Amino acid sequence: MCQSGSVSNHARMEGPEMNTTTYGLDIAKTVFQLYWVEPSGKCCNRRFNRTKLIEFLAKREPGRVALEACASAHWWARQLQGLGHKPVLLHARYVRPFVQTNKTDAADAKAIWTAAQQPGMREVAPKSETQQCVLAVHAMRSLRIKMRTMLVNQLRGMLVEFGIHFRRGRQAGLDEIVQRLPEIESRVPPTLFEAVHQQLRSLESLDREIAEYDRQITAWGRQDRACQTISAIPGIGMLTATALVATIGEARTFKSGRQLAAFLGLVPKQTGTGGKVRLGGISKRGNPYLRTLLIHGARTVLSHLRRKNQGGWSQALAQKRPTNVVAVAMANKTVRTVWALLAHERTYDRDYVSVRPA
Repeated sequence: MCQSGSVSNHARMEGPEMNTTTYGLDIAKTVFQLYWVEPSGKCCNRRFNRTKLIEFLAKREPGRVALEACASAHWWARQLQGLGHKPVLLHARYVRPFVQTNKTDAADAKAIWTAAQQPGMREVAPKSETQQCVLAVHAMRSLRIKMRTMLVNQLRGMLVEFGIHFRRGRQAGLDEIVQRLPEIESRVPPTLFEAVHQQLRSLESLDREIAEYDRQITAWGRQDRACQTISAIPGIGMLTATALVATIGEARTFKSGRQLAAFLGLVPKQTGTGGKVRLGGISKRGNPYLRTLLIHGARTVLSHLRRKNQGGWSQALAQKRPTNVVAVAMANKTVRTVWALLAHERTYDRDYVSVRPA
């Protein structure tokens, strides 16, 4: 049995939803642990398999089901919504402090339930099936690009051992390798030359796969209004726009552009004591792939402004801070602009000046 204090605390935190049951769900591949408190005050901590859990929740009154935002969490969120429950996705880092004993499935489920009761606890917005599909295509494309870079670097390393050097740059070096194939054939053993040919065929196959992923991503972006809106912002192409929209989902989930920038890890880390706060490097939280796209886009914008001598605030900042710091600041500003356009349903205006209401 639970102590009466925890039950009253649960009722007090729920406020208007005090009669709504909150569940703490610890998910895995085949074993699922569910913790909840009955209106009578009885604590329940049961283990289910996948089918039994869905059947059990389908028979219960609609409530709040809290779970960690880990693997398959967004699929479970959609299943819970279909059963009439409200999913509450929590970051695993916010749940861990509430594990009171050794880490077990039962202890984790209770910790998730406890974390969900805390006032002001931040939640992760559930992703739709379309959002997950777009992000999956981005992930597969990113892996192909990484594999392509690795194969080109491997070719360079193998041929350097035979005294054959090429220009810097992935595409420039690859083009030179293709042009100098007769020379390579005369300078390396036949076995290695055949391996080089096979590597080049693999690179051609990767190029076709990457181009197909680009086509799929661009086709989805052209059909999505939000992607078309934010792709007008300098530094954001269709690739970055689709990744942003799929990651953010509903922009109003974030209270401000700064909160969105913090979600993507583009704000400084803060440490402080005794009333003194110190700012360090960026927190690097959130999606590193998306953060990379934003910073690369910011570098492109800065380079363009520098050539035209139109830097403005970025040019003044560049005189005092390193180039990478300026690029991150530009990416931060871009993200805030994205939030403003999506949250307020506006279109991009380069000369727009915000005015605070009186």
